[in-house]
This record gives sequence, C-alpha cells and structure tokens, in this order.
Amino acid sequence: MSPFEPDFAGAHVAPSPNHGERIGFAAPDRIILHYTGMTTGQGALDWLRNPESQVSCHYLVHEDGRIDQLVPESRRAWHAGKSLWKGLDDNNSASIGIEIVNAGHPGGLPDYPDAQITAVAELCRDCVNRWSVAPEMVLAHSDIAPIRKVDPGEKFPWKNLYLTGVGHWVEPVPVGGGRFFQRGDRGQPIEAIQSMLALYGYGIDVTGDFCERTEGVIAAFQRHFRPEKIDGIADSSTLETLHRLLSSLQRFSA
Repeated sequence: MSPFEPDFAGAHVAPSPNHGERIGFAAPDRIILHYTGMTTGQGALDWLRNPESQVSCHYLVHEDGRIDQLVPESRRAWHAGKSLWKGLDDNNSASIGIEIVNAGHPGGLPDYPDAQITAVAELCRDCVNRWSVAPEMVLAHSDIAPIRKVDPGEKFPWKNLYLTGVGHWVEPVPVGGGRFFQRGDRGQPIEAIQSMLALYGYGIDVTGDFCERTEGVIAAFQRHFRPEKIDGIADSSTLETLHRLLSSLQRFSA
C-alpha cells in the first residue's frame, strides 16, 4: 500500500491495495455515491483497505466531515460491482467512487449529519470541476445497480448537493392520484416509460412488459428523485418528475 499525494486537498491518504488500471477510460466521467452500511467508520476503512475484501473506493467521508483517500483518482477502485449506466457495464473504470459512513438500511438508515454532507458536497464539487463531470453523471449506487443495491438511500439529500452546484435535480411532483402502471401491465405505455428511463441512463430494456426489472428501476429512480414514496409503481408523480428531468437535460444541452 504505497503512499501517494491526495487529489483532493482536504483528504487524508489511507492507501488501499484494492485497485487497478482504468480500462478504456483515461479519466473518470461520473461520480458514484455509496453508503458503507457498517456500524463504524473505522470498520469500513479497515474493510476497504483489506486485500481479502476485494473492495475499495477513492474516498471515504466520515460523519464529522473527515475525508480519507484510499485510491488515486487515476486508478480504478473497486466499488460499483455489477452495474449498468448509459450502456456501460464497467462503471469502475469510468468513475470516482465515494463511500459515505452510514449504517444504511440494515442499521435503520440514520440521517446524514450536516458536516458530512457539507464535506461530500465540497469533495464532489472539486471532482466535478477537475474532471468536467456532467450534472446527471453524479449518481447513486442504486441508480447503476437497481434491485441489487439501495445505497446511499432515500434519506440522502440530493437536493442539498444540487443547491451547491453538484448533480441533477428537479423538484419532485407531489404524490397524488391519477393513472398508474405496475408489474404485470403491458403495452405501448410501458414501452414509453422504459424508453424514458433508458434515455436518462438506467439499464433497462424496452420490452413493453412491466417486469421485475422495470419495477426495480422505477424504485431506484424514486429513491433518488422522488423519495416521498418508494414502491416501484409508475404513478403520475414519478412519471412527471422523470419527464421534468429529461426536459431539463434537453434545455441544458440546447
């Protein structure tokens, strides 16, 4: 575990041996946020630095805002696992992985402290500026690995990050009545929903069948962008929020 100079000026270097060469990417173009899902930050740090774990990340952000850098940004950290975003299944090679100390769903999904979120926002903003990461490429682990992963969870304050200049966000449409689609439905409306999700970046096939995968992707979308209710049902609130996000992207790129 050779020492190295931190890429982020505020980080303490704590080298992990778990990394390799980026494959097909000279530079990262996305940021993936995770929670550790462990009871303590020290336990997470030890695990991420253990050769037997075969996992790592570039940064670990503690509850009090301290930041450890485990892997140089030039290297491929091992945090995303089996995943898919915008057609890419090797998100490790294209990303900067940030683990946030939080017990996660197994520990009751505690709130993220303000000092921690301030540090995450500062770190992400620095990475975004240095690597020209597009707003919609600041992602949750659950976005790139629906069903399999649920972190950093519905309590993560994506809006707060957006207000500091990090990530993509629109105000979610409140949950209400209206038409909805759920598992077992089929037809052209389901094709349209799947097409919109795929256009945003989610790994989903356009089949016209509201299957388990579609339900899982909808739940992942809700967890990030409409956390008021996470049920995998494509209700009017979910669909209108998705439409607003896509419209916002089109205006941004115009």
